Amino acid sequence: MPLKFSFIIPVYNRPNETQELLQSFVKLNTMTKYEIVIVEDGSNISSKPVVDSYKDKLDISYFFKENSGPGDSRNFGMQHAKGNYFIILDSDCILPKNYLTEVEKSLKTNYVDSFGGPDAAHHSFTNLQKAINFSMTSFITTGGIRGNKKSVDRFQPRSFNMGISKEAFIASKGFGRIHPGEDPDLSIRLWHLGFKTRLIPEAFVYHKRRISWRKFYSQVHKFGLVRPILNVWHPSTKKITYWFPTVFCVGFFISIILLLIHIKWVIIAYILYFVIAFLTALVTTKSVVVALLSLLAIAVQFFGYGYGFLKSTLAIGVLKKTPEVHFPGLFFK
Repeated sequence: MPLKFSFIIPVYNRPNETQELLQSFVKLNTMTKYEIVIVEDGSNISSKPVVDSYKDKLDISYFFKENSGPGDSRNFGMQHAKGNYFIILDSDCILPKNYLTEVEKSLKTNYVDSFGGPDAAHHSFTNLQKAINFSMTSFITTGGIRGNKKSVDRFQPRSFNMGISKEAFIASKGFGRIHPGEDPDLSIRLWHLGFKTRLIPEAFVYHKRRISWRKFYSQVHKFGLVRPILNVWHPSTKKITYWFPTVFCVGFFISIILLLIHIKWVIIAYILYFVIAFLTALVTTKSVVVALLSLLAIAVQFFGYGYGFLKSTLAIGVLKKTPEVHFPGLFFK
């Protein structure tokens, strides 16, 4: 059966981002027909005027629903889509011209029922966005798990850039109520159902991410809170590496205490790490300002995630609290 693509894009108070994303669709270098399904998730600031302005250029449909979170909105979009293969994007993404060409080429060569693609920083992004992008994608911070070619065949797609077949969506019933964390939860459930997932390294998007330090901290803190919950739900996916940010932060505070009693080698190890991080960011971004901001982004990421992971581990893993009751902000009703 030939692939018929439907792009599913949940939107919440983001008309400007929606406009930029739709404009990148207009510039796609492809002859493949596709549809775009925009799902307005109870927004106060409507994206409908933006969507309407592209109806003569794109095969696009618009739905408005009450706010129920991005996972449920993606499910809603897939339920109303006409295609047999869904590509899910966040509204703060921009597509490179060859995006769909790379997806189609990869699926025709080595078909899988779900794929994920990496993200990158566009030249138009702010220095803060570029720094956060480095922190979230660099091998020295995340181990490259968001786009490492070594993890191609056992990859957990992220919903900012994710594909899933209609068959896999129906079998899995799509995303759950947890957020964030709904995308790795879905990937793991797909594995249990016998579906394969894979990374398509060439199918990257430009992903804006958070536009302030406060929002970035909130995001990574929630990532940390969610992981122990997923470990309880899916024990076979536990990894010792999930403890790294927590251990890194605790070790840093210990290094300060040791410095007070003239034990310097631990703090020197941390200084060396950040020097390497700075040089890596400098080579990657070619900007001293972005490289310096990347150091702060790394610190925010490690502390936010590490503190959230430790707090959730104690509550869920040790005290056996019910996740939905103890962390209601992580679940949509």
